[in-house]
Amino acid sequence: MATTVAVPPDTSQDPDTAALIDAGTLSRPHRTRVPLPRWLRRLAGPALVVAVWQLLGTLGQINPRILATPSQVAVAAWQLTSDGELGTNLLASLQRVVVGLAIGVSAGVLLAVLAGLFRLGEELIDSTMQVVRALPVLGLLPLVIIWFGVGEQPKIALVVFAAACPVYINTYAGIRGVDNRLVESGRVVGLGRLGLIRHVVLPGAVPGFLVGLRFALTSAWLVIIIAEQLNATSGIGYLMNQAQAWYRTDIIVLGLLIYGLLGLLADSLVRLLERRLLVWRHGFNGA
Repeated sequence: MATTVAVPPDTSQDPDTAALIDAGTLSRPHRTRVPLPRWLRRLAGPALVVAVWQLLGTLGQINPRILATPSQVAVAAWQLTSDGELGTNLLASLQRVVVGLAIGVSAGVLLAVLAGLFRLGEELIDSTMQVVRALPVLGLLPLVIIWFGVGEQPKIALVVFAAACPVYINTYAGIRGVDNRLVESGRVVGLGRLGLIRHVVLPGAVPGFLVGLRFALTSAWLVIIIAEQLNATSGIGYLMNQAQAWYRTDIIVLGLLIYGLLGLLADSLVRLLERRLLVWRHGFNGA
């Protein structure tokens, strides 16, 4: 019994058909995709959480005295903004965090440079900082109040302490983590001690500093939440503490959202610095 084998048509003699096949014009037409901006895709997750949260509140599954709905939080934000109370307290919190970060980050960088570049500095500073960073920040609150009273100084002091330690640890690790082959290459091309520090060591420590700065920003906002709820007359933490007495969960949630948004904004600023200062580094961006 003869077997019939289907033989595809020979297109080797037809250059036009072969060109069409190679170009993919005979294949199935593809759809044109319109890519969404990355920031919009990143908002999809939080937006879904807010939608579910609002739905559960509308259906009565969440007691508003326990957790206010997003719409109630929005109404509270509008009321506090209209009478100026929100802006005044937000400005007070920002001032405390900015001053504390300026002092803490500067102190952390200075100590890290001294400990990272000089052996004597390492022996005098590093062991002390390792002990200090193990201390609980909020555990120092009673002692800080005794030292500075109940005004602005204890709140700023706690932010300084919370910011200085992560900046020191990561900057110091960045300095000591510079590849020694780069240092040797710098010596080969004629760089002296100051030239090595300026062109090799300090630029190589920038990634570590930025990691420390990111942790410092987060720690500063965490600390100021507690500091402003004790012996304070202004600030977002003070506003939340006052709302607790009246079971105003809408204001409490609003304060938490403000802290979260400020932390996200601060992290975005650090990411911008990374893109500007680390243009020479190409890392993995995800598959």
